[in-house]
Amino acid sequence: MLLVIGGMIGLGKTSVAEILGEHFDSEVFYESVDDNPILPLFYTATDEEIEKYRYPFLLQLHFLDARFKCIKRAFRNNNNVLDRSIYEDWYFAKVNNELGRISDLEFDVYNGLLNNMMEELDELPKKAPDLMIYLKGSFETVLSRIMKRGRSYELDEHLKAYYHKLWSGYDEWVMKYYHASDILIIDMDQFDVVNRLEDRAKLIKLVEEKLNSQREVAV
Repeated sequence: MLLVIGGMIGLGKTSVAEILGEHFDSEVFYESVDDNPILPLFYTATDEEIEKYRYPFLLQLHFLDARFKCIKRAFRNNNNVLDRSIYEDWYFAKVNNELGRISDLEFDVYNGLLNNMMEELDELPKKAPDLMIYLKGSFETVLSRIMKRGRSYELDEHLKAYYHKLWSGYDEWVMKYYHASDILIIDMDQFDVVNRLEDRAKLIKLVEEKLNSQREVAV
């Protein structure tokens, strides 16, 4: 079993991954945030610094490398959960390209690397995740959860426009561009898996039911 957790910044991917990892007694591959030297620079840089140092492009390369390593390990083993995955990384690169923070040439280079990595994944015994759990919510919920977790570099007022751009296209990315596995949508306006035990139980039940329905179809 391989589960990938997707969704907007701040909606609780890490918490969901931790809960499901514990329930299924599986290894969890967490998104590299605390040990990421580029992420604070990406969030705090001025437009001039972004133009000079190309932090968005460097950040996407950093994430792409880290997620490629994680999914290769996960595909070679059984029973894993990924806190975001290589499939979703492209959406962030696309948004930053649309905002002019990643140039068209950089985006072409990124796409070439991603395509090579995906071809290599096709050579592994397991070809795709079993399920993506997509966490969605209102923009108000996104901002509230970002504020609550309190990472200082994520809290600057000027980032709201960037967050809204990401949020506004996320559903379209999931429905039109993600084809690697079945999708289970969890409404994080209604779920608080950090503070409500009953919501954790509901989450686990929904995931188990989805996986069981897949097994019945396969039989």
